[in-house]
Amino acid sequence: MTNSLPLKPESPHRHYRYYDLIMALFVTVLLCSNLIGPAKIWTFQGYSFGAGILFFPISYLFGDILTEVYGYARARKVVWAGFGALAFASLMSWVVLALPAAEGWSGQGALESVFSTTPRIILASISAYWIGEFSNSYVLAKMKLWTKGRFLFTRTIGSTIVGTAIDSAIFYPVAFWGVWTNDQVISVMLGNYALKVLWEAVATPFTYKIVGFLKKVEREDYFDYRTDFTPFSLKTD
Repeated sequence: MTNSLPLKPESPHRHYRYYDLIMALFVTVLLCSNLIGPAKIWTFQGYSFGAGILFFPISYLFGDILTEVYGYARARKVVWAGFGALAFASLMSWVVLALPAAEGWSGQGALESVFSTTPRIILASISAYWIGEFSNSYVLAKMKLWTKGRFLFTRTIGSTIVGTAIDSAIFYPVAFWGVWTNDQVISVMLGNYALKVLWEAVATPFTYKIVGFLKKVEREDYFDYRTDFTPFSLKTD
């Protein structure tokens, strides 16, 4: 029994046409939703949300696609790329804001209102992302084995239910416990969690189309039979 079911023999260092592109899209969505999204608060039906909630779930969609088509190990590499990008963006934001502004320049306040954040929120965001994404990928890879590759919707939605639950359970308490009231933390956490899962469910038809296209053109449908599921590795073979 092999790790994957390719449609043609796989070389030791196989090149995929769209893998790097999906990695770039994943990191882009992740950075924009974490850096730009929190700067805007919007209200819907009496509930307030960070605007990033509209786009952050796309990262879970990409995580599902990567694991489903290319396998856990290659998805793991993308998660680490996102982690590195988030860490560097946070460091760069801190350094840029800490630099003394030139005399007569009046944009410092606007810049701080968009990009300034506390170390606590940065820690919450990076930790929640790292653990949530790896949980999502692990659950999907295992469910693919259990379902023998059938019923894609059960693992895309099921893995998101687990991954976003862990993400939300880490981020909101770490970032806001003691700053907001307990009721506010719980209310916002549950509301955002429900939206993320709903977003994934609504996107299921698009996920099917993208996964089907990639499996066909990449000639790959990876099954993680012998995969080492440690997150602390960048090996893809």
